[in-house]
Amino acid sequence: MKNIARIVRISKPLHPLFLLIAVFILIQAILELVVPFISKLIVDEIVAQTQGKGGPITTIAWLIAGMFGLSMLSIIFESIVGRLGDHNAAQMRAFLTARFYNHVLSLPQSYFDSEISGKIVNQLNRGITTTHQFINTATNFILPTIVQTIFTIAFMMYYNVWIGLLSLSIFPIFVYLSYISTKQWGKYEEEKNKLEDYTRGRITEVLTNMKIVKSTTNEHTELQTVNTKMGEINTIYAKQSNTFYIWDFLRNGSLIIILSIVNVIVFYNAYRGLFTIGEMVLILQLINQLRRPLFAMSYILSEIQRAESGSKEFFEILEYQATEPLLPAAQDVVRIKHPTITFSNVLFKYQDSEGILRNISFTLPPQQTVALVGHSGAGKSTIVNMILRFYEPTSGTILLNNKPYQEYDHRTIRRNIALVMQDNELFSTTIRENVAYGRHGSDDKDIIRALKLANAYDFVKKLPKGLDAQIGERGVRLSGGQKQRIQIARAILADAPILILDEATSNLDSASEHAVQEGLINLMKNRLVIVIAHRLSTIQHADRILVIDEGTIVDEGTPADLAKKPGIYSNLLKYQVEGNKQLLTQFDLR
Repeated sequence: MKNIARIVRISKPLHPLFLLIAVFILIQAILELVVPFISKLIVDEIVAQTQGKGGPITTIAWLIAGMFGLSMLSIIFESIVGRLGDHNAAQMRAFLTARFYNHVLSLPQSYFDSEISGKIVNQLNRGITTTHQFINTATNFILPTIVQTIFTIAFMMYYNVWIGLLSLSIFPIFVYLSYISTKQWGKYEEEKNKLEDYTRGRITEVLTNMKIVKSTTNEHTELQTVNTKMGEINTIYAKQSNTFYIWDFLRNGSLIIILSIVNVIVFYNAYRGLFTIGEMVLILQLINQLRRPLFAMSYILSEIQRAESGSKEFFEILEYQATEPLLPAAQDVVRIKHPTITFSNVLFKYQDSEGILRNISFTLPPQQTVALVGHSGAGKSTIVNMILRFYEPTSGTILLNNKPYQEYDHRTIRRNIALVMQDNELFSTTIRENVAYGRHGSDDKDIIRALKLANAYDFVKKLPKGLDAQIGERGVRLSGGQKQRIQIARAILADAPILILDEATSNLDSASEHAVQEGLINLMKNRLVIVIAHRLSTIQHADRILVIDEGTIVDEGTPADLAKKPGIYSNLLKYQVEGNKQLLTQFDLR
């Protein structure tokens, strides 16, 4: 019940609604018990009439009318409780979703680098769904059942202590057997959840990388993988089902034995005249009312266990340390003029790994274009991630205009940086929304200007809906060069003083690269530009190059200076030049 208690604790805004529902449940439970009591009075009145001791017929008529009215009132309160329960469950679902999403948006980038997005979404859905179902069941079923059971046992105790005690004894037996059952069921549920997380995560990856799957004709393998996992899930589900029905047989068997004993006692007392016929009818009705909570006990405990298991990963994510708390949306961001970035003896390594960066030190002055060059895995992207404050240094200091990064909040740093990435990071929405993403309130005039500077407006205006054209998931309806130019337009509209180009043209053909380069020239003016590029032709106009190798800076200088010096840069340049020469020779284009 640990997670259930946590759900109740974190949902303080909904506690007044819980209280209101509890009041209506109490009224409903009382009404449901008054109706059998009126039935007793009617039966006793009828028996008295048969013995010539009864009052006028109007007494029975009034009792019947009263029973009808109270029954209708009970139904009204039951509907009110049900509606409030549904409302409460919906509010809880919205509350928990917002709480989860808020926390996820506050997690460090390192968390997302190590988790599969499909798995996170599946854990969110399962946590919200199981909790929503439990809250709905609790307000519409569990709480009314508990309250009604307490009143019913109290009534039976009033008429006969032994009948009340025997009826009460059913509950600990039922609860104990159900507890053992649901505990075993819960262990299976956790195993099943892990398999489901993997399966849903894999399906999400396949859908995201469908071109790879189809181009390698790997559809059958992927289908077989999912079918295998679903088979394992169904095997666990079969074990759950077996567990449930074995213990359900024991529960129901104990119920029948105890209720049979109670019925014998009731009939015997009525036979001896210790109970009136009306009291016998009343007690039998109360016993019948006890069947509902007893038969539902296993379901209730299963829902509790399902909520416990389903919300486990939900709360594990909520417990993951949030390092980037969301700031108020309306808060102004400081615009940094002429930014300078300094790394001072920066060391970075992932947990339980060797260092990725080792004592890196450099200064990037304002309005210069600085390129990071080196072999794959040298640490270039890690430096960029640290400039964006996606990662924090293990040791050392990063300064922005001679102030430590820690003195700035994350939003201030990132709002002063525009980013154009190798991967086309676009949303499945319109051209307008993609260009203006992060700059809400931008008008069409500014968006069109940015598109023109990015050399993108010519193709955008030819689209069927222009700025309102839907580009599909990750911009699937656009070519690589078109998607890259949309990214550039977004960066131009951001108008940030720092620009990072992370392999911005590496995936493009020569014609597309030329069109993108024109947009980049407009974007790079009067900014501090940091470029990662394997195509050395794209950084030939850089003011300075930092050569990175195995997490350290091994050389630096202008492109011309480094080209003349033995080292990594001159070797990379030589390889690319030789490759171009061979291509020209092969096609006799020299």
